[in-house]
Amino acid sequence: MARDLEITLLRSFVAVVRAGSISRAAATLGHTQPALSQQVRKLESAVGRPLLYRSPSGVSLTRAGEELLPYAERILSLCAQALTETGRTLTGRCGIGLLEDLAASQLPQVLADLARLHPGATLEVLSCSNAEMREAYEAGRVQLVLDEVPHIPGPPRWTVRRPLVWAVGQGVDVTADPLPVVLFSNTCSWRTSVLASLEHSERHWRVTFESNSLVGVLAAVRAGLGVAALMPANLEPGMVCHDPDALPALPDVELGVARHPRTAGDPLIDAVETALRRTV
Repeated sequence: MARDLEITLLRSFVAVVRAGSISRAAATLGHTQPALSQQVRKLESAVGRPLLYRSPSGVSLTRAGEELLPYAERILSLCAQALTETGRTLTGRCGIGLLEDLAASQLPQVLADLARLHPGATLEVLSCSNAEMREAYEAGRVQLVLDEVPHIPGPPRWTVRRPLVWAVGQGVDVTADPLPVVLFSNTCSWRTSVLASLEHSERHWRVTFESNSLVGVLAAVRAGLGVAALMPANLEPGMVCHDPDALPALPDVELGVARHPRTAGDPLIDAVETALRRTV
């Protein structure tokens, strides 16, 4: 008999991953922690493999969890779009500015699905420097910007906090003293808070590689040069830290959306903003 994955269970799983812990996800969803844990275990039973590593400091994805997460996020996104977009015809153009880490996640696929539902609409995704993004926003090329709150070019319409996770290179000893660390260059606003977490835990560390791009950081981690702080969506198979208590807890990242004031009431911009909010 064919097996199905329940939407409710997938939603609980994604919420736990995004929150970084079952307790925080339960508070966000308005569930009790035991009830949410039971839903995750029910999904693990349906899949037939553990999806999460659990520790006092939070949760991290197993290999099976890494494989399921993009499917779960897309299923939830398509379900939401099917309920709201079916029967509507949207036209026009929307430019979306994304933080590079988000442009490399599932968000472009969500936007592509939305564009497929509305072939008369044109969506353009940009990922560039803060100065270039502000210029594009002020010129009207970009109508929505999703980035870290300090960098968005206008007042945030809404904000959300998302956890960072440790990515561990092949063969890297997370108990090493000093700990080899791969960092984003100084333009990354969470660099300071990541280093503060290491200092607060009294861990000795050394920088082995720096890059101003996600591509560069991921390449260094793949090469086994050290550990790096990433958003969960950018954690590749084989980079999961299986001993999360060996590394200090990481800070959350506060994301926000700025929307150009001249787009009020535009149904396409409304639909894109709704898709961003549901996905992030």
